[in-house]
Amino acid sequence: MHLGLIAGNGRFPFLVLEAARAAGHQVTVIALKEEAFPELEAEAAKAPAAAVHRVSLGKLGTWVGLLEKAGATHALMAGQVKHTRLFSDIVPDLTALSLLTRIKSKNTDAIIAAVADFLRERGMALIDSTAFLTPLMAREGVLTKRAPTDDERADLTFGYGIADVIAGLDIGQAIAVKSVAVVAVEAMEGTDQVIARAGQLAGAGVTIVKVAKPNQDMRFDVPVIGVATIRAMQAAGASTLSVDAEKTLMIDGDAIIAAADAAGIAIVGRRVTPADADVKG
Repeated sequence: MHLGLIAGNGRFPFLVLEAARAAGHQVTVIALKEEAFPELEAEAAKAPAAAVHRVSLGKLGTWVGLLEKAGATHALMAGQVKHTRLFSDIVPDLTALSLLTRIKSKNTDAIIAAVADFLRERGMALIDSTAFLTPLMAREGVLTKRAPTDDERADLTFGYGIADVIAGLDIGQAIAVKSVAVVAVEAMEGTDQVIARAGQLAGAGVTIVKVAKPNQDMRFDVPVIGVATIRAMQAAGASTLSVDAEKTLMIDGDAIIAAADAAGIAIVGRRVTPADADVKG
């Protein structure tokens, strides 16, 4: 497989690059200029070397053309693109403008789904962003030494119904709950900011519920947590975190669990089924 890696910010693209090359795939990297870390070029230069092109997010025609020229047969999106960038400082080229005029909704899912369709039209299949990172997906059950208390479980159960609705409306994928009341809701600002705001509003003991969308497209916008998430929770005094099992990428692997154990934070992997949205473990 010749993989086109469309890279945003964070460690996610580095992990995909390493895993794809280890699996024997040739990789061409489109490093989104506004987002991708500068260290990505140095990582790509390691054997077997991968070509890197740093291109603006709005230059859709340019970076798709580069992937075509390289002979990419599959594409994968990894790394965060701040949602606000899609509506502020990106200057689209003619290809991007043409794509935007073809879609009715301008939310993030609709835009990226349209990009996926465009790639398919050009002979490239957009594959799941976690395709090479299965060992880093959240497991089901209580993942930490400490299980949630009865009060925390009540907050989780309450929070699931609200978080699932909000995610289904494409508002955000995380909420903060305390004493069976919603404290903060994620929109475009990101989970860490929600955690910080919840700590300011409600103090210690906040529960964080992070969910996948009801029909989560694993090709993009997959929920991600890392050690930074635990640090944000510790700073805010948040005590419990729930993520959706098999739908959430734990970017730092077991280091996340170790950090949570050290901080006394409980982490739960929720099994997501239509009939069962309760806490397991």
